[in-house]
Amino acid sequence: MTAATLAAPIVARTTTTAPSFGAFVARAAAAGQLVVQPRMGFGEPRRMRAGLKRTKAAVATTAGTLTIDSYTRVGDQAAARAALAEGLALNGYPIATHPADLTRALLDGVLDPGFPVQVRHGSSRPESIVRALVAAGLDATEGGPVSYCLPYGRTPLSESVENWARCCALLAELVPAPRVPHLESFGGCMLGQLCPPGLLVALSLLEGLFFARHGIGSVSLSYAQQSDPGQDTEAIRALHRLAGEFLPAGVDRHVVLYTYMGVFPRTERGATRLLEASARLAVRAGAQRLIVKTAAEAHRIPTVTENVRALETAAASAALAEAGPAGGPADSEVYREALAFVEAVLELDEDLGRALRKAFARGVLDVPYCLHPDNAGRSRSFVDGAGRLRWSEVGAMPVAPYAAPAGRRRPMTSDGLLVALGAVARRYDAGEEDRPG
Repeated sequence: MTAATLAAPIVARTTTTAPSFGAFVARAAAAGQLVVQPRMGFGEPRRMRAGLKRTKAAVATTAGTLTIDSYTRVGDQAAARAALAEGLALNGYPIATHPADLTRALLDGVLDPGFPVQVRHGSSRPESIVRALVAAGLDATEGGPVSYCLPYGRTPLSESVENWARCCALLAELVPAPRVPHLESFGGCMLGQLCPPGLLVALSLLEGLFFARHGIGSVSLSYAQQSDPGQDTEAIRALHRLAGEFLPAGVDRHVVLYTYMGVFPRTERGATRLLEASARLAVRAGAQRLIVKTAAEAHRIPTVTENVRALETAAASAALAEAGPAGGPADSEVYREALAFVEAVLELDEDLGRALRKAFARGVLDVPYCLHPDNAGRSRSFVDGAGRLRWSEVGAMPVAPYAAPAGRRRPMTSDGLLVALGAVARRYDAGEEDRPG
């Protein structure tokens, strides 16, 4: 398939009037609108274009997504080319394999000032992806040296840090002015669940600071909905506060919330309740963008129609939600814990990349239940009786474990871990409502 068969000839608007991603989110937030976004990706260009068009036409303020296939994520372009040649289905869009003019044609007439598109991938070696997205006229992607390394494979952290430093500089260099390149940290989503929010907030902030120090002028800081709405509210507000305290004043920024990334409710109604709760949380706590999940998540890859339904459901819930008080608590438990992590890392080295490597080598940062060789693996967490995520073991981290009442603290077993992993799904399948934070 060629660009000519996919769409009309490319015109200048594809690159000159396409919006900068961060500026679009800022305009929506100023208008009181939550931006909602799917995790959509298809290997076949016509289907990918149709998915973007349906996303754009949804009754919501939407951003588009090109989610990249697994071969491209690990840099195996040969396998992606072979799959395309054989007509095999891919689990995402092979942006580094399809010609740039084909991707530009896919975006022509879809990408515009009212509909930006972000490339989402999962790679610790993203250079080919960054080059391909810029060649296609895009300026936004996501990931990070820690968050796209530890959960996804065995790439050494030192290598991932070098790769991401190079790609930040590349993105900053190649995106033409006046557009501003945008990077979203995936740090608030480490392993999806059972990581206490203080560490998630700290990792997201540290990656955003890493991006800024390597030339990126627009960043978003992520956080994944966890088990307790009150604790989640603290986390999102802590992200806002820490961003103001640590990011350079000239860096555009916003907070993006992910609908719960762990075991999802198995009933359609339970899944819908959880999605609606995430939209209310986003508005209540002040997140400007929401990455949605669908009612089909527990069973299979969702269709375009199911993605659109999720976008519209989230937007409708957000429109009915009330924002919480500006700023929230000045000194929450999550803020204090996140600040301790951030300050401990920044004290290790003036170069943030080296500081991150030292932090993991010394166990100052230690993601619970993460099996990557560069993660110390001494931290453990649990969900307390009120639903909040707590530390049971902290290793060398600069925080304290939860002091449970005498006789109530039990070691985490494999059975206990499985129960904890499924707790949110069971609660929403049973029809329990989220508790305002």
